[in-house]
Amino acid sequence: MHRAAPNLPLPAHAPDDGRAAPARTAEGATPAMAQWFAARAQHPGALIFFRMGDFFELFFEDAHRAGELLGLAVSHRGEHQGQPIPMAGVPAHALEGYLARLIRAGLRVAICDQRETPEQAKARKAPTIRREVVRLVTPGTITEDALLEGARPAWLLALCPRQGAPHGGELGAAWADLSTGAFRTELLPEAELAGLLARLEPAELLAPAALEGHPALAPWADRIAAQEPGRDPARDLAEFYGVASMEGFGAFQPPELSAAAMALAYIRATQGEAAPRLRPPEPAGGGGTLRMDAATRRSLEILRSERGDTRNCLLSAVDRTLTGAGARELASRLACPLAEMAPILARHEAVACLLADAPARATLRGHLKGAPDMARALARLSLDRFAPRDLAALRDGLARAEAMADFLRGRPLPALLEEAAAALVPEASPRAELDRALAENLPARIEDGGVVAQGYDGELDALRRLRDDGRAAIAAMQLDLAQAWGVASLKIRHHQQFGYLAELPAAAGEKLLRAPPAPGPMAPVHRQTMANAIRFTCAALADLDRRLAEAGQQAARREALVVRHLRDLCLRAAFGIDAAAQAMAEFDIHAAAAELAAGQRWCRPEMVERTDFRITQGRHPVVEAALARDPLKSAAFVPNDADLSPGQRLCLLTGPNMAGKSTFLRQNAIMAVLAQAGMFVPAEAARIGLVDRLFSRVGAADDIAGGRSTFMVEMTETAAILNQATQRSLVVLDEVGRGTATWDGLAIGWAVLEALHDRIRCRAIFATHFHELTALTGKLPELAPATMKVREHRGEVVFLHLVAPGASERSWGLHVARLAGVPREVVMRATAVLAALEERARGLDPLAGEMPLFARAPAAPEEPEPEGPDPLRAALEALDPDVLTPRAALEALYRLKSLLR
Repeated sequence: MHRAAPNLPLPAHAPDDGRAAPARTAEGATPAMAQWFAARAQHPGALIFFRMGDFFELFFEDAHRAGELLGLAVSHRGEHQGQPIPMAGVPAHALEGYLARLIRAGLRVAICDQRETPEQAKARKAPTIRREVVRLVTPGTITEDALLEGARPAWLLALCPRQGAPHGGELGAAWADLSTGAFRTELLPEAELAGLLARLEPAELLAPAALEGHPALAPWADRIAAQEPGRDPARDLAEFYGVASMEGFGAFQPPELSAAAMALAYIRATQGEAAPRLRPPEPAGGGGTLRMDAATRRSLEILRSERGDTRNCLLSAVDRTLTGAGARELASRLACPLAEMAPILARHEAVACLLADAPARATLRGHLKGAPDMARALARLSLDRFAPRDLAALRDGLARAEAMADFLRGRPLPALLEEAAAALVPEASPRAELDRALAENLPARIEDGGVVAQGYDGELDALRRLRDDGRAAIAAMQLDLAQAWGVASLKIRHHQQFGYLAELPAAAGEKLLRAPPAPGPMAPVHRQTMANAIRFTCAALADLDRRLAEAGQQAARREALVVRHLRDLCLRAAFGIDAAAQAMAEFDIHAAAAELAAGQRWCRPEMVERTDFRITQGRHPVVEAALARDPLKSAAFVPNDADLSPGQRLCLLTGPNMAGKSTFLRQNAIMAVLAQAGMFVPAEAARIGLVDRLFSRVGAADDIAGGRSTFMVEMTETAAILNQATQRSLVVLDEVGRGTATWDGLAIGWAVLEALHDRIRCRAIFATHFHELTALTGKLPELAPATMKVREHRGEVVFLHLVAPGASERSWGLHVARLAGVPREVVMRATAVLAALEERARGLDPLAGEMPLFARAPAAPEEPEPEGPDPLRAALEALDPDVLTPRAALEALYRLKSLLR
């Protein structure tokens, strides 16, 4: 955890690489280096980017650290206390690109910029230009496009435990995205902290010392900055928003206010004098959302795969959005689905409306495609770190929003889309003014000039004419000097330091020095001698240089005033612009969901209050997308039904590895996520009762850092399910108990299954290789056995990936071992061992029958052998080969073989 230095205006952080820097003092430093030492004392753990002219320089250990990360050459500049000063630098105009690489590496950068011009420093007789830290760039407070992911928010999460509460009590959480202004809070049990972290994936965390060492924070340790709550958080927040009380924004608990004030204080400190634009915090309250813990999110691979990439995850598979804001909203909805019926139905109705009207959907998506990110442009304007393209983003974004509003006017829309359509055109929209004011081809920086269009501001136009007419004046002056000095080859050139100078060939210059013309305005004054030329000035040229420079400076100052006026115009309309940006995102996400449903044959789920769960021909969207992407895999995804409705709400799934059990488990959990996020689902039909909590324990790995074995992780996750699941929850469990001894594992699986059925009474799919658990079918009335169908032909096993009623008799583990490349002699030996173990289990060993566990629920008695005709003959006589389909014939053959055995 990074410690903040006391009594400093900006938070400081401990060094990130653990390398101890040599002890240095500012004693004997030059005036410029004294400023660097002041910045270093203020921010001991950040890299100091020190502005010197057109470069940001790094000194001492910063130069070496940045040199390694950025590939910069480390040179030396002067000495300090008798030692050379290591130095590396980056061009000021390319700062964003270098910052992006440092921020992604988890570092923090203090920007120490020049606060005055050399002329201003000279006027006050200062030994050097004044420099100050104007901003601390951290992963959770960035706004530049080059540093941000367009489709992901950059959350800064602040945490604050309830004061006086025992360990394991409640936490206040507040998370803000400075790049869009989003700001939310929640009060949650401390046990749910890991789930919140997995849901938000914050770029940076703030936590007080009381939370240091918290196990849920261990994986995020390199992103944590130590921060203590203020004394009066409610007052701090109210002052920032200019209100008497925060009650008007919602009902906040004290820990929520403390966390929100921590986040606000940190943001304000890192931004220096800039005023951040944050919406009033929204209390989430913890209700109305589908709760998922960290293990469930990891198992379902919602925002990223278990390997950590973002390609093979649910978000990637279903994302058809066209804007950055829409993509961020989709990620938020998948990470935090709803658990209230009315808003879910409203979202489904919006998707259904756009699905039914393909031409309207195509038109809207045409307006959305390529639309700029107005929310992030507005944030940069508020922080006064904007570029001309940000003004253009608001102009173009508002123009697209107006076009969408014109198209939608008069069309019947569901309530959610009607509300969004009404917000597309803000009151007092600056779009027309921006359209008139901004030039067609905008520069990269305001300082480059040419931001304001010709004809918008008369005074600016006049100054530009005076500045631009200087070319003709320079040409005339060059001709006059050539005649006065008798040098036809004279050229007037501009020098960065000396301004305009007359350049003569060396021979002509030497002659002019020996015999200069008579005194007067054009009398030459020698300024510089070079190898092949000599440069002169004169009173007339110096006067022209001054007038041209003043005209250029006046034009730049006037243009800066006009640009400032446009910025203020946009900020006065910020509330409406922000609402328009959110409305466009709303249309984007619903139109994208409709596009996905139309292209992938997804259906609208029927949402009910009862604890139903019935899926017809459901599919796993991520696996299906992966199969479609891979040309080498010609097989199509095999859909399956699932029915966990009352009467059969607990499915006991058996079958071999590689047959698709894990996919079946996950796809049904994902159905609930998609449906309650407001999307359609990959199935022919779906009837889903609201789920309050979703648990998925599919696959497990050890926790080496936490000192926990794979089995311990499995048991911890299972314990969370048994302690937190309710009757309205959906649980998918895979191989509970497989990480320990056979009988121990079977006993655990048996007891967990009974708890899910008898005590919790939730909907669940329980996959297992413990075939002994099928004995519970007779005891637990709402337990429905199911199995993955397998075809065995000439010693080969084919996995059909079909789920059917019944129980599996074998696991086919040896077959999977052979497919994995286990040597043939090992597989053969395992086959022999398996046969011996099966014989023992059938009772040849007298100890095999002693299983006290089963005494609670004896297996259903075997059916007596039927009397009468041979069942195999009877089945053969009942077959009519002429009417059988190929599939029915194959199933009949399997049935006959089972009768033969």
